[in-house]
Amino acid sequence: MDMIEKLVHELTEKKLTISFMESASGGGLANAVTNVEGASEVLGFSAVTYSNEFKIKMGVPQDVILKYTVYSIETAREMARSIKEFSHSSIGVGVTGKLNRVDKYNLYGDDHVVFVAVFYQGQFYEYSYRAQKKSQKENKEDLILFIAERILELL
Repeated sequence: MDMIEKLVHELTEKKLTISFMESASGGGLANAVTNVEGASEVLGFSAVTYSNEFKIKMGVPQDVILKYTVYSIETAREMARSIKEFSHSSIGVGVTGKLNRVDKYNLYGDDHVVFVAVFYQGQFYEYSYRAQKKSQKENKEDLILFIAERILELL
């Protein structure tokens, strides 16, 4: 059983639901989960919010983005909280950052760091991932497994 299958299995066994607000992972988490049979039991809604505009529309306070930047653990935390509340999930996950790339609209921050926040049982769990690979695809795949491992540790 791979990491994502194990995650879906654990969520199903514990009767928990999960939702993702993804930026740096580009919907890869939701995609990976929906590739597992039975995913509809644990995933009802997720959002890919590449732009600041849509993070704000999904409930991330604009003042958090302005104060801490879009590439911050504070923004990831608000993404996790917002998506959990919006979807009424047991667990909300927020992912924002850069995977070895420059964002011409947001030039600040490390171009190799992704911030991840998990909101579960009224508590935030915060992580950072440093992109190590050259290709975007490989970094995304590693990031998705990194996040799945962190969530499994919480269950």
